[in-house]
Amino acid sequence: MTSIPTATTSALVARTELLPDGVDLRAAAGDTGLLFCREGAGLAGLGCALRIDLPDGLGAASAADRVASALAGIEVENSLGLPGSGPVAMGALPFDRSAPGSLVVPAVTFGRAADGTAWRTVVGDAGFDEPVVVAGRRPPDGFRLTGSMPHARLCQVVADTVDAVRSGRFEKVVLARQVVVEANGPILVADVLERLQALYPACTVFSIDGFVGASPERLVRRRGSLVESHPLAGTVARSGDPDVDARLAAGLMASAKDRHEHAVVVDDIASALAPVCQSLDVPDTPSIVPLRNVSHLGTRVAGVLASPAPSALALAALLHPTPAVAGTPLESALEQIAAVEGFPRDRYAGPVGWVDAAGDGEWVVGIRSASISGSVALLTAGVGIVADSDPEDELAETQLKLQALLAAVVRP
Repeated sequence: MTSIPTATTSALVARTELLPDGVDLRAAAGDTGLLFCREGAGLAGLGCALRIDLPDGLGAASAADRVASALAGIEVENSLGLPGSGPVAMGALPFDRSAPGSLVVPAVTFGRAADGTAWRTVVGDAGFDEPVVVAGRRPPDGFRLTGSMPHARLCQVVADTVDAVRSGRFEKVVLARQVVVEANGPILVADVLERLQALYPACTVFSIDGFVGASPERLVRRRGSLVESHPLAGTVARSGDPDVDARLAAGLMASAKDRHEHAVVVDDIASALAPVCQSLDVPDTPSIVPLRNVSHLGTRVAGVLASPAPSALALAALLHPTPAVAGTPLESALEQIAAVEGFPRDRYAGPVGWVDAAGDGEWVVGIRSASISGSVALLTAGVGIVADSDPEDELAETQLKLQALLAAVVRP
């Protein structure tokens, strides 16, 4: 992988060509490439023409400007005028806004729009690593699972947090638990992505340097002056029986606890976006977002940005972390997370996505995710704790959410 310092971006040239035969983004990414794909549309990146370091994290005032400046320094020889069709910066950033992170401008980026238009962009003349595909590879068939916290301890932590919420210390806190999967051989990223795409076709499947997942939650998307966020909060299991699922969904919509948890998130996002928008549409009532094994409450917040429009990355920095993955008030919630979770979140629940030189891009929340390194995978899932939370119910919800990645990683 070639890494070129930011100072030399003026020497880089981006060349884009249409691919009349289309492209399979997941296949293009393979085991080692970058992938951001939803229902066949998105981006796949290979190699590194430029790595853009964010030493002070996403929360630094200069972070989005630093990325924009680096992308602006790449000469565009030809352009399709489509979001993501020129030089792009892709990455998965830490949950902790102050933690150092980085984005990569791939040496080669494959893109596919929702209408099927496909392209390839090459940045610079540096070489890049082709996806490694070894014939006859067999995935592991033996696994050992270890939780980060015993069930009884997790329930006690939830109960103590509920007491803190009721005392007025905070309104909501999102607590996560982690499961360590140890396999008897290397876990094959391409195989995991293939299963995630098959199991969760409506989610955004991503792969960034060993961080993989199928996120159902859009943090923010920008297309020109249009902005959209689709927060999720409030969860119920699905049974596979349409009648039963309809009753479960109706119960979720009628749940005062889940509606309050969801409203906290939507209100926070609307408040953050309002100052940078000339208009903003925030529905009064959430909708049901059905996935394979759970349903969520979701609200699609959409608006028109005021000029000058912040970039997609700047908008992600404005919103992250939302109460859907942290809590509110934010600082008190983060203190509780650090005190009781017992493991570093790293990239779990951080922003995952891309931004282009025009400022367009998309970022999802890095949930339903796993960090894979060799034969070990770290799977993480979180739940929102409010005044009416029940510890056993919250434990069961983490188990449901963990199934999303367990079904893709653990194949005995």
